[in-house]
Amino acid sequence: MNKDQLIGDDYAVGRVPLTARSSFFSVALVRIGMTTSLSQFMLGALLGHSMTVEQAFLATFFGSVILEFISLGLGLAGSREGLSTSLLARWCGFGRFGSVLIGILLTISLVGWFGVQNAVFAHSLDYALGGRLGFTWSAVLAGGALTVLVAFGFRALSWAAKITVPLFFLVIGWISFGILQEHTLSHLVTRLPMGAPMTLGAGATIVAGGYMVGALITPDISRFCQNGRHVFWMTLISIIVGEFIFNGIAILVARALNTADVVTIMTQSAGWIGLLTVILATTKNNDACLYSSSLSLANVVEGVTCRKLSRTKLTIILGVIGTLLSMLGILERFTGFLILLGVVFPPIAGVMLVDYYILRTSRHLLDVTRQRQTLPESTQLMGWPAVAACILGAIGGMTIELGIPSFNSLIIACVVYGILVKVSALLKK
Repeated sequence: MNKDQLIGDDYAVGRVPLTARSSFFSVALVRIGMTTSLSQFMLGALLGHSMTVEQAFLATFFGSVILEFISLGLGLAGSREGLSTSLLARWCGFGRFGSVLIGILLTISLVGWFGVQNAVFAHSLDYALGGRLGFTWSAVLAGGALTVLVAFGFRALSWAAKITVPLFFLVIGWISFGILQEHTLSHLVTRLPMGAPMTLGAGATIVAGGYMVGALITPDISRFCQNGRHVFWMTLISIIVGEFIFNGIAILVARALNTADVVTIMTQSAGWIGLLTVILATTKNNDACLYSSSLSLANVVEGVTCRKLSRTKLTIILGVIGTLLSMLGILERFTGFLILLGVVFPPIAGVMLVDYYILRTSRHLLDVTRQRQTLPESTQLMGWPAVAACILGAIGGMTIELGIPSFNSLIIACVVYGILVKVSALLKK
């Protein structure tokens, strides 16, 4: 066994060889666990409370198409090259220091969400114990346990997913069934929404934006897929389960309870089953957040210092930081910033897809070194066209009101990057 795999580093700054790939079932469960979270359930409930059922599912469809396009494109590249997202970006237009910037953004975003969800976990645990443990020690217990789990690498994540994902579906299904059995389906479908009206574009945007970070970090998981077929089915099944089935249940539950705040009602009114729901949901999502953030930070350190630090040690450091943030309670003010970060991720994905599949600026280097299971020794220091395209794409997504903002930012970045690269090539002649 390779030393990187043995110590839990999971080839953080290298290629995952075919001999270290996992089964389709193991990888798919990890991915499904990432797409089915309580925040995702809340998103579906918001759609159900603010839109008709037809509008809610149409918004889900449009948002899911964007997510599947990005997830599949990046996932296939990650599987083919055996590279994580932030490392793959180095040879997808961004260069060494450009990929460092991406790694920093992903690390901040993922550790931030780790802290947010850990705080939710701690509050639920403290609530269930009648306040005897206290929020601080509940946060330490929850964050510490997940940090230890992620320190063991992807294999630990896959084993945890085999336990938490099926159990999570059982408990969320049990609670939802108890609520929905009191209503007829026709009544729920035809009932007028009682929340503030939401446009189709806004609905599609929150669907796409709600999982955009997950779509961008698809290579972190797909690099363990054995082939492209596994990537296709992994992304498609996770989108269907997470966006359509899971969201669909949330839409109906919101209409049955006549509120968008269904998670609080469901978890606090269901006793220990509600607590179990929070524990399972937090575990399977937070371990993925912490895992991908450790990969991103490993690329940042290697990109800046050319030194390979242990992913396991980085995981522990990030886990401690995320846990401390949740204990201090500052993440309630930090959530808006985390949401804002999500605006820059569609352009990053767009640039990477255009570079890898259309412009192919580094495909020859990747193809040659892939045969030797090494990384290209040469790369540009900073991909300025890629950075400029991402900035313009993010600005366009935030300012253009027509259509779906996340899709707008994606397309703008793709077009601008293609033009800048072509113009740069003409100027060099």
